[in-house]
Amino acid sequence: MLHYRPVFYVIGILLIVLSIAMLVPAIVDGYRGDAGWSNFVISSFLTAFFGISLALTNQDKHAKLSVREAFILTTLSWVVLALFASIPLYMSTLELSFTDAFFESMSGLTTTGATVLIGLDDMSKGILIWRAILQWLGGVGIIVVAMAVLPMLNIGGMQLFRTESSDKSDKIMPRATQIAAGISTTYIVLTGTCAVILWMLGMTGFDAICHAMTTIATAGFSTHDESIGYFNNARIELVIAIFMIMSALPYVLYIQTMGGNVKAFFRDSQVKWFIRTLIGCIMVMALWLHYYLDMDIFTAVRHSLFNITSIATTTGFTSQDYSLWGGFALTLIFMLSVMGGCTGSTTGGIKIFRYQILSQTASVQINRLIHPHAIYKPKFNNRAVSEAITSSVMSFFILFACSFLCLSLLLSFTGLDFLSSMSASAATMANVGPALGPIVGPSGNFAPLTDAAKWFLMFGMLLGRLEIFTVLVLFSKKFWED
Repeated sequence: MLHYRPVFYVIGILLIVLSIAMLVPAIVDGYRGDAGWSNFVISSFLTAFFGISLALTNQDKHAKLSVREAFILTTLSWVVLALFASIPLYMSTLELSFTDAFFESMSGLTTTGATVLIGLDDMSKGILIWRAILQWLGGVGIIVVAMAVLPMLNIGGMQLFRTESSDKSDKIMPRATQIAAGISTTYIVLTGTCAVILWMLGMTGFDAICHAMTTIATAGFSTHDESIGYFNNARIELVIAIFMIMSALPYVLYIQTMGGNVKAFFRDSQVKWFIRTLIGCIMVMALWLHYYLDMDIFTAVRHSLFNITSIATTTGFTSQDYSLWGGFALTLIFMLSVMGGCTGSTTGGIKIFRYQILSQTASVQINRLIHPHAIYKPKFNNRAVSEAITSSVMSFFILFACSFLCLSLLLSFTGLDFLSSMSASAATMANVGPALGPIVGPSGNFAPLTDAAKWFLMFGMLLGRLEIFTVLVLFSKKFWED
């Protein structure tokens, strides 16, 4: 039997945190004399009322979450938080429809970065900082989910990381609360450091804070319509690229490094795969821009480094309209958009470790064909991987592909062209943000889409952010049977 009290209690606590966060843009608008501050105050009180009510009426010290209740909590919390986060956007002078307001908040909390807003340069500072806060909260939230919830739910091979973290010989910290504290501290320190450096390089204090928050969250909301291209500053692009890469690495490794294990990053196979893949793609793209588009080598490396890093880490910042770079560039960018970074980071996408296990599984099958009687097992970080994990990873790939194709088909049904449908599906399911084509590409946004298309894409954002199985299992009849 399902017990909903612990689910509603946790959601109540999360709403209280969200209501407190709403006071930040209220203070910003109030300080600047913008009338929009009242919208955030009203939204904060409304959110706090529901949050406190849920927390008080569902408090139970003896209640524990079962696996099924954890599935419900994970999905429902993202939907409810996005709903309440959309209230100040809906009440603002932007005159957004409910669909657009909800789309923007869902994109923020899932760190997707797809936007329906135009005219960011002249927009209320409160709205801009609110978008950054949503992505920053969503970034740290997904790390917690990836570390604490998904391994317990055996989602897409994530049980592999539950096994690693419970191994006494490789203990990270003695208590889970200390791990959460270490992750939060690392997240805050990286954000603060990034903001200070960007400010020193010429950004205003406001722009530096907003971009630091969305960079560390690998989320991609900017305060300008031209994104990072607005600043036209190679040093700013380099710093943001470095911090995007840092945020695409497992946050647990930062904790291990601080604990004295300075070789943690160099020993992790995920990190090695990610960095090698990233460097290779940057070099190939730079050569393409240099030889086929006649860019000088410095400019080619600059634009390749920033934009490839942004796509590979599913951040979604842009410094150039890469849709004009030609067919090869678009194909590479499309492939990278679903790759993602490392597990336990803020990135979206399929994640590097699944490609590793897929590669290992394929290698094992080939070796078995050559030597049928030999014993081969796929490995991850020099440890044998069980058949249950390889099966789970394969199932994830299949379900991701099927979901991607279904979403693309639904988008084309709303009137979108082939390129826009396919790339928008990939961009939202991988939580990248900008897609390809003239409508939803790096020089456009999602505002022209129909309401139906936006709702399909919102479902895609949620599906990708919560690793697909977490959401789709709720549509199973057996899930609700006692």
